[in-house]
Amino acid sequence: MMTGGSLWPVIATLAAQGAPGTEAPLPPPAPEDPPVEAAPAEPAAEELTPPPPPVDWQAMVPDDLVTDMIEGRRRPGYRPDLPDALSQDNVGALRPPPPQAFPGIEDQLPVPDRWRLIETLGVVKERWFDPYHQNTLKGDRAIDPDKVKWLPIKGDDWFFVANAVSDTVFEPRTFPIPVGVQTTERPGSLDVFGKDRSFVFAQTFIGGVALIKGSTAFKPPDVEYRLTLAWQANYVDVPERRVLDVRPSKASHRYDSFLGVQELFVDKHLGNTSDRYDFYSVRLGIQPFQSDFRGFLFNDSQLGLRFFGNRDNNRFQYNFAAFWRLEKDTNSGLNDITQTPRDDFVLTANLYRQDFPVVGLTSQISVTYNMNREKKDVQIDHNGFPVRPALIGDLRGREYDVVYLGYSADGRIGRINLTASFYAALGEDRNSFFTSQPAEIRAGFGAVELSYDYDWMRFRLSGLYATGDGDPYNKTEGGFDAIFENPIFGGADTSYWIRQTIPFAGGGRAIAINGRNGILNSLRSSKEEGQSNFNNPGTIFIGAGADFDLSPQTRVSVNANHLWFENTTTLQALRVEGSIPRDIGFDLSVAAIWRPKATQNIVGRLSAAVLLPGDGFKDLFDNKQKNDAYVSILANVILSF
Repeated sequence: MMTGGSLWPVIATLAAQGAPGTEAPLPPPAPEDPPVEAAPAEPAAEELTPPPPPVDWQAMVPDDLVTDMIEGRRRPGYRPDLPDALSQDNVGALRPPPPQAFPGIEDQLPVPDRWRLIETLGVVKERWFDPYHQNTLKGDRAIDPDKVKWLPIKGDDWFFVANAVSDTVFEPRTFPIPVGVQTTERPGSLDVFGKDRSFVFAQTFIGGVALIKGSTAFKPPDVEYRLTLAWQANYVDVPERRVLDVRPSKASHRYDSFLGVQELFVDKHLGNTSDRYDFYSVRLGIQPFQSDFRGFLFNDSQLGLRFFGNRDNNRFQYNFAAFWRLEKDTNSGLNDITQTPRDDFVLTANLYRQDFPVVGLTSQISVTYNMNREKKDVQIDHNGFPVRPALIGDLRGREYDVVYLGYSADGRIGRINLTASFYAALGEDRNSFFTSQPAEIRAGFGAVELSYDYDWMRFRLSGLYATGDGDPYNKTEGGFDAIFENPIFGGADTSYWIRQTIPFAGGGRAIAINGRNGILNSLRSSKEEGQSNFNNPGTIFIGAGADFDLSPQTRVSVNANHLWFENTTTLQALRVEGSIPRDIGFDLSVAAIWRPKATQNIVGRLSAAVLLPGDGFKDLFDNKQKNDAYVSILANVILSF
């Protein structure tokens, strides 16, 4: 092989010697010489020589040069050397076929195990404690059945998912605290309301595991088993006795802990109705369910049977569900499966339609039936306070049937984001606590939130209207109440009115105007353990707010809300007052959320809210200090795996 210079003169010379399939170019003409006369002569026989043998010119030229002489052409019969055999380090996996088994794709190799591709390529090494990268504990790769022979699974498409959450809350707050009847923390105090400062510290650990069959990246699971437990320890300190415990001998502070079962269900995929995985499935057990987009009516984790699915390329979704409500722990609000479930049943059906009535907006219609049969049930909470029946009115047991007809929407119309829910509550209360007679339930509810996004800012306007009962002594109950509300609305739990429970003193015992993490003025004994009450003053709410995403890690939200009672006739009857103003007051709040990893794995939240009482609130809760404001501080850290 020649080195240096060009090989093309050599190729041309060899071609002139008879390269097969080519025609040699004629040599350039030589310079002209004078003609020479010579006599022709016959050559001797011995001087005759055979023609030279043909030269294998291809053997004299490098193979790579001959192969690439004409783009897209290959020399007939040429076979390039194959690469060395691949070594397979993935134990238990199949050896891939050699590249020559796939003509035309020499630069591609089959992958025997798609779940372990990233690690096989050396891109990432799995660590069990790392939730940000590929992790078998987070369902990123299938379980190896040989390593968990104790699991009753077959096949190579089972996945395991583990979840762990730490939720820490520290909450100083002030609210009207009534002085105990028998005793007080400060002897000599004769006020109806005592000091208002208190604080709560709560630590909740949530652990969940799931065993799932089938890849859920593009289709629902074939089978899913899930268990989620929550353990909470809480400490509360208030300035008055008989607030935390019915016994006057108990101190004004309390430590408590509880373990609850929040999820325990099996989910079975029954079948598909299209080649794009429109499906129908069934789920049985303790499971979460939210009746509308913002959790106004029923947002809880309860024991139930749910049939659900979708149609028309997921444009339609539907649910048919029946729930048997579990008792709740008094101080943590977690499910208590050690007690017999309540005689309270919820049957619901809903249908979602995407892009209706306009593109970008999802509409939902729903029918929810709450059948309560607790007339003969007497329930005392863990602190000794009666919660069923509530200590209000005639103190008799109640049962009722109520149907909620609802329409909700969520999405956008052009540049405007819209969320709305409307409900009509129709039914019968077997025993109205004012008249001890049956009464018809006729109540209504509506809530709307509009928001507009401008760059890194979102501006919100919200309004809510829940009817109140205008005449507690007639045969109609007109106050709207939910089954179990947990609304994400108007600042949610950063709002003072939504976060705090305001006790109602002077018209009932162990009764609150509103419930914790609730917006409705329902006059219930407890949101968790009490019954719905349709003899209530109703709620009017108007609010404005804004969210500012200062960075991917930091968000600041502000909210300004104004609240009223819709009708104070019920309050007047219970307090035996001639008139009570409707104005509750202004609820102002600011919250900062910090996510150092720009994910939901580490979230810190600090918020402050203040209630500036209106005339109605001052009328109900006037005290010696004559407070002009009530404050709620919330410091919250959530760690998730």
